Amino acid sequence: MTIERFPSGSTTTGHSDLARFGFANVQTGFVWLLAIVAGLALYFQDGIFSLIEAWKKDEYSHGWLIPFVAGFLILRELRNEQGPVERGSEIPGLLIILAGLVVGLLGNITQIPYFITYGLIISAGGLILTIAGAKRGLKFWAAWAYLLFMLPLPTAAYWQVSGQLQFLSSKIGVEVIRLLDVPVLLEGNVIDLGIYKLQVAEACSGLRYLFPLASFGFLFAVLYRGPFWHKAILFLSSFPITVLMNSFRIGIIGVLVNSYGIEQADGFLHWFEGWIIFIACMVILLAEAWLLQRFVAEPKSMLGMLDIDSTGVAAPLKNILLISSSKVIAALGIISLAAGLTWTVLPKPTSIVPDHKPFAVFPTEFNGWSGQERRNSADVERVLGADDYVAIEYVSSTGKESVDFFSAFYNSTTDGTGIHSPETCIPGGGWEVSKWDRYSVPVKSTNGDNLQVNRAIIQKGGEKRLVYYWFEMRGNSYASEYQAKFYTVWHSMTRRRADGALVRFITKIQQGETEADGDRRLAKFIPGVLGVLPEYVPN
Repeated sequence: MTIERFPSGSTTTGHSDLARFGFANVQTGFVWLLAIVAGLALYFQDGIFSLIEAWKKDEYSHGWLIPFVAGFLILRELRNEQGPVERGSEIPGLLIILAGLVVGLLGNITQIPYFITYGLIISAGGLILTIAGAKRGLKFWAAWAYLLFMLPLPTAAYWQVSGQLQFLSSKIGVEVIRLLDVPVLLEGNVIDLGIYKLQVAEACSGLRYLFPLASFGFLFAVLYRGPFWHKAILFLSSFPITVLMNSFRIGIIGVLVNSYGIEQADGFLHWFEGWIIFIACMVILLAEAWLLQRFVAEPKSMLGMLDIDSTGVAAPLKNILLISSSKVIAALGIISLAAGLTWTVLPKPTSIVPDHKPFAVFPTEFNGWSGQERRNSADVERVLGADDYVAIEYVSSTGKESVDFFSAFYNSTTDGTGIHSPETCIPGGGWEVSKWDRYSVPVKSTNGDNLQVNRAIIQKGGEKRLVYYWFEMRGNSYASEYQAKFYTVWHSMTRRRADGALVRFITKIQQGETEADGDRRLAKFIPGVLGVLPEYVPN
């Protein structure tokens, strides 16, 4: 930071009163800055801890680097400033920090990590605008925007993106295998090579490459010396490059498995191939930038097209001690410390989960229907992330009709795990899905209204099935995932409850039956389950 003149309305004492204590080069503004940072760290501590946990996952393992790179981008701008600089209005920064504190308060009360981290990022932007001033602070927009890349996606968005990328990567990967003259079939995310079958799992969706490469693409665009449209192309192209290269990796693994055995799909080789693809993606971005340079009057060399000169970057660090004070900065220091210390001292809100029966004792007999419980594999249970679940296939007394019932219960749906929607996992099993739509079942839900469900017809080979699902949340049934999330936030604040469950029914449409027959069958079967469900999913 440079030594700054004060905006109108602010005050200064020249050198700080700290000089009498031996800190002659320290301005009072620096002390207030420390107070602001300490207060925000205490206030957003739960969000910071959730980020550290998220960074342990492969997809977000680059996250711990982001704050350091953002700091570098700020210093990079500051090194060009010479002499005193007018800070300008601090009010916009103050208002943004206050908005961040409000978002953080919502997250702290509801114990939703995403809200806390969003509040942290908002406050970081406000702090930049406050210290630098509104007009001058806009120069540091890239550093603030770069902080967004350290945030994990909300769970619902993560599963949606992961599911779509899994399916897309599988399709393109299979085309790569076919181009290399290897016979292959694709069912959902399962690549059938005849002797071997490869499951394109969540880890192979490409997210572990997409998130780091997107952050690299953004940084690359910021450092790139060229017109804005070049920068936009470089950043946006990082997404399709990642998808295509990950699909190529899946295709090559398929070919290696077909030729040399299933061990090619796991272990060190799988990991090594992943790193090769990631490095290849970065090389492609460099090549793309070099090609774009051919469209300017004076194209730069491969080394010259990026502003990576770090000369003098550390110089502004010494000026951070000379940040001048003001009434706004002092007020923010007091507000931040007060908020952080208050939140640290107050008892943390805890969610209530009413007593309920475990799904292990869920009835297997309903009105002439008998069921057989089954358990999922360890991998499926890990992805599901439920605290309890039940999966029972019921068969009618005639043995000709069947209904598959599944429900997953979560003690909290706000802790970052969330409910895994069937819309993302059913297609991965190789099922072709007609459009999901809303359907009103002539059955009373747990809240007394007609039951609203998500409905679809799924097909695979000669099989055809009807699917219903909805979210059962604290005595209410919701077909809309967003409505369920809204009331989860509301109930977290008003009832200290965030528990909930996914409820799903599937019935096979037999030869000679119509979809309407499946609807009638489920309409008759569901009331029996709803009659006992509140004992396992509390109202």
